[in-house]
Amino acid sequence: MSKRITVGVARPAAVTVFINGRAVEAYVGESVLTALIAAGVLTTSRDSFGRLRTPFCNMGVCFDCLVEVDEGEGASSRVRACLTPVRAGLRLVVPEGH
Repeated sequence: MSKRITVGVARPAAVTVFINGRAVEAYVGESVLTALIAAGVLTTSRDSFGRLRTPFCNMGVCFDCLVEVDEGEGASSRVRACLTPVRAGLRLVVPEGH
């Protein structure tokens, strides 16, 4: 269930992104972090001790929102979810757990 505000908001047509292989509706123009939160995903990475990290500053300063983007063919990159815009077909990998 989406956690987006729906009343009085105009958005472009939805695109599909994948979070750990699960198809999720997102919108071009919003950040990857917005799409994650709207999909109920609050963990983005793990620290050096293996503890789950969750978004903190939401403006690109803290690096707690790093997520892995699967580029295909075994390649991946890590990006700050709060600064990375959504694009159709984006494949995100985040740790599972609570």
